[in-house]
Amino acid sequence: MFGGKSNILRGSVSLALVILILLMLTLLVSEENPLRASLFDLKRQFSASPSTSSSSVCNYAKGKWVKDKKRPLYSGSECKQWLSSMWACRVMGRPDFSFEGYRWQPQGCNMPQFDRFTFLTRMQNKTIAFIGDSLGRQQFQSLMCMATGGEDSPEVQNVGWEYGLVKPKGALRPDGWAYRFPTTNTTILYYWSASLSDLVPMNNTEPPRLVAMHLDRPPAFMRKYLHRFDVLVLNTGHHWNRGKIEGNHWVMHVNGTKVEGEFLKDISHAKVFTIHSVVKWLDAELLLHPRLRVFFRTISPRHFRNGDWNTGGNCNNTVPLSRGSEINGDDGSVDTTVESAVNGTRIKILDITALSELRDEAHISGSKLKPRKPKKVTSNVTSTAPAVNDCLHWCLPGIPDTWNELFIAQI
Repeated sequence: MFGGKSNILRGSVSLALVILILLMLTLLVSEENPLRASLFDLKRQFSASPSTSSSSVCNYAKGKWVKDKKRPLYSGSECKQWLSSMWACRVMGRPDFSFEGYRWQPQGCNMPQFDRFTFLTRMQNKTIAFIGDSLGRQQFQSLMCMATGGEDSPEVQNVGWEYGLVKPKGALRPDGWAYRFPTTNTTILYYWSASLSDLVPMNNTEPPRLVAMHLDRPPAFMRKYLHRFDVLVLNTGHHWNRGKIEGNHWVMHVNGTKVEGEFLKDISHAKVFTIHSVVKWLDAELLLHPRLRVFFRTISPRHFRNGDWNTGGNCNNTVPLSRGSEINGDDGSVDTTVESAVNGTRIKILDITALSELRDEAHISGSKLKPRKPKKVTSNVTSTAPAVNDCLHWCLPGIPDTWNELFIAQI
């Protein structure tokens, strides 16, 4: 009698042990269990060499430029529907295009070849927004050419009116553009905001018409339409100089009042303050928009020589990778302002500065462009407009295509 109870008790204990073991095994193989991850990490540390373990992490900002016969990703002559002629170097008559034949190989990973159909399928029912200066506009035009293959695409719909992006009477262009691919309901848009601060006309009637530049307030466009975005790419940088700010008649404001203190009158300090402000605001907004992915692109380098942006300068190198082909090391971004702003937030850095620094031959004045036709000034004098000498903007196809590949890989 007691022996039977003892056997039953032992059987119950054995069954309990089996259940406990099964529960532990289930816990260990659960994909979301941190214990499992730590155990596998330990296994890798003991079984892998240091070089293998370090290369297992993809570092998009580090790597090297390599030749690629499949480049460019689209035709610079055919993508006229989206690409500004001043940035289409083949249309402008640049004779050398060796700069087009390279792709960026990140350290520790292999990125798949960009495929526009795969990209649009991944971005089905999503809206991608670029907000920034003219370099952001270049990235926007690059993505439009990539997504269409550089081909005429009459089926793509102009939906700028949905976002108030219409050309005002007398303006050279609208504040931005928005296009929708109807087959996947994918929208790609751009909004011009060179400083990422809110610009509001001041109540002055006499010229010059002053504009309040609210450093602590994101652009009204971003605040109004953020809920419609799924992916947002920001950039700023090259308009933060005295000439641009005074030329645009921007007057810095914080907390709704004109900046009087000496600290923010320093433009570099004002730039840092603004970038940190917009990142902080967006990081808080992500709690309300959990599906939104935000990238802050680091500054695009300029390559002026024998001068600077204001005096002209010259960047006439046409030899690819004369500055080297590789970015190594464990140091952070060259753009320490953006890096420090996004650190500890949910905003991702799109670090393109160092890899673009190596490509000084890929600007639109990388070689002598086709001269413009002589313009008759008087009956006896003719004048030929100077060749384009821009060491800031890039030829397209070109370097902004790589920025888009890196950002798409990180979505």
